[in-house]
Amino acid sequence: MSKQELVVLGQDDGSGACCPGLVTAPLDEDQAAELAKIFKAMGDPARLRLLSMIASRAGGEVCVCDLTPAFDLSQPTISHHLKLLRQAGLIDCERRGTWVYYWVLPATLDRLSAFLTTTQTAEAKA
Repeated sequence: MSKQELVVLGQDDGSGACCPGLVTAPLDEDQAAELAKIFKAMGDPARLRLLSMIASRAGGEVCVCDLTPAFDLSQPTISHHLKLLRQAGLIDCERRGTWVYYWVLPATLDRLSAFLTTTQTAEAKA
């Protein structure tokens, strides 16, 4: 894996903290584009399973060597899916010797949760 700099969506410009919820205000074009990238990364069953396996791991991180056997996919395909999750800002990783360890970035999941959460007031209006 390369040591290239990855940009985590929504953290450079502060827009991650100010995204309106789904029922509170419409998204502007930039916010919609950023969130669409994240949802697109989660739109594949293999990537969704990988994200779930990483997030649910005791200790908060998992070695790629523990992820690969759970899938009927080649190691390069698993690495590709993990790369897309990283580029979307959902996970991060660190190489330790031969292996790479992955963990979830809670801020991105919290942002998605805040966007999808409806308030009691909004539900009452519907």
